[in-house]
Amino acid sequence: MVQWSEMSPQQWQEFVNQEVCVTAHEQQQFEGFVFTVDPVSASVVLMSLQEKERPSVRVILGHAVRDVQILRRGTEETERRLKSVFLPDRTQDLSSEQLKSRRQNLRLWLEKNRVPVTEDGEVLLVANVLTISAPYGTGDCSCANEIILARIQSLVESNPGPEQSQSQI
Repeated sequence: MVQWSEMSPQQWQEFVNQEVCVTAHEQQQFEGFVFTVDPVSASVVLMSLQEKERPSVRVILGHAVRDVQILRRGTEETERRLKSVFLPDRTQDLSSEQLKSRRQNLRLWLEKNRVPVTEDGEVLLVANVLTISAPYGTGDCSCANEIILARIQSLVESNPGPEQSQSQI
C-alpha cells in the first residue's frame, strides 16, 4: 500500500469531492468531503456540509495522514456546494451561458471604446497588461499598473449592458 504522502497529484485528485474518513496519527479520525489536496505538503482540506449548519473547514497536515478511505462518492451537487463556500455570491448564480454573454458584451464594449482586447479562454486580456475574469465586473480586473486599472475599471463600470451596447454598434 502506498503511503499518502508518496501518492501523485493524479491519485489525490481521485479523492476530491468524495466523502472520506481520514485516519491521522494516533488513530484520530476525521470525516468530511475533500475540497482539495495540497500537492506540496499532501495536506487534505476537508469540509463538512451539514444541512442546517454552516460549513466547516478542517486541514489535516500531510505528514499526519495515515490513511484515507472513501465513504461515499460525491455528486455534481456536492461539487457545486463545496465550491459555493469559497466563490463570491455573484458568480454562483450565473450559468456558463450568462458568463459567456457577459464576457462577449464587455469585449464588444471595450472594442467600441478602442481598447485592444483579446480572449484567453474565459479571461479577457486588455492590451496584454490587464485581465478581467468572470463575472466580468470592476472588481474582477487585475493589473500591476494602477492608472491603467482605474481607467479600465471606469470603462467596465460605464458599460450600458447587452441591450444598449448591441443596438449602438
